[in-house]
Amino acid sequence: MLIVVNIFSIGAFILYMTNMVSAMAFLLSSLLWIILMASFWFIMPHMVYRRAETFKHEFSMDFLSDGFRLTHAKGARFWEWKSLDTYKESPHFFHLYFDTRSFLLVPKNAFETTEQEKELRAILNINTKR
Repeated sequence: MLIVVNIFSIGAFILYMTNMVSAMAFLLSSLLWIILMASFWFIMPHMVYRRAETFKHEFSMDFLSDGFRLTHAKGARFWEWKSLDTYKESPHFFHLYFDTRSFLLVPKNAFETTEQEKELRAILNINTKR
């Protein structure tokens, strides 16, 4: 969906530059783009995290050479790197994908230094595909 919205905005810009649409149509499409991007990056995540009980629990994660562990008040779980399919990075999270439907979010604000964030990025690049 994010790709479609961005292609739409690029198309609107091209049509405006070639004088195929009016300035008002381009302005409205730009406003629509800003609203959609704000909802994808800020509004929707905030709504999901506020409602879900899962995101209110504290947990810790340890990234080791053979895998990673998630520890929670109710228990712990260890995954080997081979169980992780890929990872993606957004401005505020690392998204660790096991398959197309299951993933873990690692918040970037949990790192004490940017060096720790770089170390995790290097570990993920070695052990998964991006």
